[in-house]
Amino acid sequence: MLSDKLKNHNIILASGSPRRQQFLKDLGINFEIRLKPIKEDYPNKLTHFEISNYLAELKSLPYKSELKSNDILITSDTIVWHNNKALGKPTDYNDAFATLKSLSNTTHEVISSVSCTTTTTQKTFFDVTKVTFKPLTDGEIDFYINTYKPFDKAGAYGIQEWIGQIGVTKLEGSYFNVMGLPINLLYKTLNALIAA
Repeated sequence: MLSDKLKNHNIILASGSPRRQQFLKDLGINFEIRLKPIKEDYPNKLTHFEISNYLAELKSLPYKSELKSNDILITSDTIVWHNNKALGKPTDYNDAFATLKSLSNTTHEVISSVSCTTTTTQKTFFDVTKVTFKPLTDGEIDFYINTYKPFDKAGAYGIQEWIGQIGVTKLEGSYFNVMGLPINLLYKTLNALIAA
C-alpha cells in the first residue's frame, strides 16, 4: 500500500498538531516532524479557501531550501468560514466565547488546505465540510472553554471533543477534514506524487 510506495521517500510533517500526526500514523506512514515558527498573515483580499491555501503554502517556505530530492513536505492550515469571514484560533477566553456564541444555532464551513512540496513541485488542495451547531447555552460554552481550552483550534472548538459530541447536529462532508486534515485527499495526492 501507500507506506510501501513511500519507503524511498522521507515524509516531513510541518505541524505540531497531535491530530494531524495521528492521522499519518494511522495511514502507516513513517514521517518526521519539523517545526519552524511562521507568522500566519494573509492578504485581506483573500477569501474562503484562498486563505487556507495561501497559509498552507506560506508554511512551506522556510523549508524549501533544505529539501532533498526524496523529501515530501506536508504543510496545512484550517480555518472556519462563517458569515463571510475567516475565524482562526481564538486569542483568549473572551474571543473563544464570542466565536462559539456566533457559531451557536448556525451552519459554518470548515476549510482545510494541504500543500505537498518536493524539490520540483508543489500540490495544494483543500476540502470543505459544513457543520451545524445546536443552540449552545452560555453555560455549555463556558464549561467547554474552561475544561478543554481550545485556544489552538480554528473556530475555538474541536469536533472530537465534548462540544462536538453534544453540540453538532449535522455534518456535510469529511469529519476528518474538520479535525484538520482531509486525509482521503492527502492519500490520493501522495499516491499521485510518487506515481508522477
